[in-house]
Amino acid sequence: MPQDKRKNQGPGQKPQNRKITKKAKAAIEGSFTEVLLHDVKRLLAEHSKPVGDGLEKPEEHSSKSTYPPPERFTEIDVKISDISSTGDGIGLSGNSDHVYVVPFTVPGDVVRAKVVNHFPQDNYTLADFIKVIEPSTQRDDSRAKCPYFTKCSGCQFQMLSYDDQLAHKKTIVERAYRNFSNLAPGLVPAIGETMGSPLQYGYRTKLTPHFDGPPGRSSMRKGKEGNGPGFTEVPPIGFMMKGRKTTMDIEDCPIGTDAVRQGMKRERARVAKEIASYKRGATVLLRESTKRTPKEMPKAPQPNISETAPIAASIDGNVNGIDETSNADLSSRDLLHSGPDILVTATTRDDFLDEKTCITDFNALATEYIDQYVFNNMAGAFFQNNNSILPSFNAYIRDHILPPPHPTAKPIRYLIDAYCGSGLFTITLSSLFSASIGIDIAPPSIKAAHENAKSNNIANATFMTADASALFAKVTYAPDETVVVIDPPRKGCDDNFLQQLLRFGPRRVVYVSCNVHTQARDVGVLVEGQGGARYDLESLRGFDFFPQTGHVEGVAVLNRVEDAKSVESGPMVEDVAAVVAS
Repeated sequence: MPQDKRKNQGPGQKPQNRKITKKAKAAIEGSFTEVLLHDVKRLLAEHSKPVGDGLEKPEEHSSKSTYPPPERFTEIDVKISDISSTGDGIGLSGNSDHVYVVPFTVPGDVVRAKVVNHFPQDNYTLADFIKVIEPSTQRDDSRAKCPYFTKCSGCQFQMLSYDDQLAHKKTIVERAYRNFSNLAPGLVPAIGETMGSPLQYGYRTKLTPHFDGPPGRSSMRKGKEGNGPGFTEVPPIGFMMKGRKTTMDIEDCPIGTDAVRQGMKRERARVAKEIASYKRGATVLLRESTKRTPKEMPKAPQPNISETAPIAASIDGNVNGIDETSNADLSSRDLLHSGPDILVTATTRDDFLDEKTCITDFNALATEYIDQYVFNNMAGAFFQNNNSILPSFNAYIRDHILPPPHPTAKPIRYLIDAYCGSGLFTITLSSLFSASIGIDIAPPSIKAAHENAKSNNIANATFMTADASALFAKVTYAPDETVVVIDPPRKGCDDNFLQQLLRFGPRRVVYVSCNVHTQARDVGVLVEGQGGARYDLESLRGFDFFPQTGHVEGVAVLNRVEDAKSVESGPMVEDVAAVVAS
């Protein structure tokens, strides 16, 4: 549509003038840029003029646009055509050969945006959202419950209905497998409907707001105080602004649980009161913990929150800008700790009482309940941050961990839980197996897993510290009777691990991922099966652990193809202690 140019009347932060080029490594990692580029090319191809006997393919649409984009920091009007898998809206230029990327928008919106960065080699421009000119029928800004929405980088979809959010997240999984798996369409099953979260607000059990160091200290090396100036006023305390390396002052975050939100309020007040004593910035840990007691026990007296000692601070990272401490310079921040935890809420259920507290000490134990299972973890360590969806998510994994019965196949008796963390799958799935083993690279996670197995009276599980890339040489389970659960970090599995997995050739694989793009890449390797077994992809489904954001978890279930290269069974294991070779 015609572009309405207006010079920006106010001072703006000039973004770094840099080029982004497509690199093989970025594509392998399923980076933001690579995911966006696929959507840009697809949109351009869908609106390209016929070439020869047909339309250009997306990968062929690589020539530079003939459309001269407007100057940086000018304002333009854009009609949004689609939502990228990154969560940002994308719309076309007037002659349909250039794409504008505008956050906080939905298909059908006409919005005013400020041009920020051009990437002419890839035919797209990043722009800041200013305001809606004509809203889409999908858009309802009254749905947004956060006053910082359209500025804070944490949420992208508060203006969408929850049904529309779930539908979009299904397309994210579909596109991930189309763009990153290198599999023919016939090898990828229909994507299941996205499983929604019971809570769409008030679900995050962990947040890590932060504040930056005083002016003049940004280049200070970690651990060296120097003689720079201290704080003369309270700095912004909160999360990153969308598209900027700038911390926004955030007083409240409605996607946090009540305990976390109350903790945030208390910590902001404490920092403001004590700011003169700080020489560096800091990252605050706010982690919900649950104390469960039988209903017949008398309820513990609930202290007045206003009289409770202030909470503490620590460090951790996650996704969506809310917990992503990597977005800021941690080298110039302190790790803080002060005061006891705060009792915030008490909920009575059928036969027990749950008391929620906000833990703020990085090394303290935080407790989560998933159905009848209890998990204790260090408050700063990783654990899923939406406990409202965990029971249904875990039930789905349990329902799909074993293949349908087969009259001639041996029953699956063993579980290998790679990247096991504090033992979530090893413990909750243990009753289905004769023996199971969890492996993780982090010794504190393995220590927590041992303690969690003991707390849940699990006798048929063991755990070991090891790099999952050197795992299967130590496992003596029979592959024909073994299922492997994979739950790697966002970067996915390395090639060494995948090749070991193919050589070991377990009968079934369940791949859980917080990055469906790297999951699609890895699943493509397993289906192709070079160097060992190969697999059929039985099912794919997304899970919405982070409502209001563009993030989706994925679960892929795979079965070994029996006519592939034969896989010899290892020795039978009757005792779980014999799993790990001496």
